[in-house]
Amino acid sequence: MDPMRELGRMLVFAGVALAAIGALVWVFAGRGGWPLRLGRLPGDIAYQGKHGSFYFPVVTCILLSVVFTLILWLVQWLKK
Repeated sequence: MDPMRELGRMLVFAGVALAAIGALVWVFAGRGGWPLRLGRLPGDIAYQGKHGSFYFPVVTCILLSVVFTLILWLVQWLKK
């Protein structure tokens, strides 16, 4: 298959995905915020000490990994 045709196709899919994400941000920003607060989920590690603090969003990372894996799996499935 022609590589330029494949590149164009992937750019269109990426553009549609970015437009969908932008629409979600726009809609939820008008309603007072996201229904799910990414970065502050139960299970995220937060430590507050005397001289500093440490925060690692474990559950947020796992959730985003699952979502992006499903999206990439769907893109590969649609390419077939």
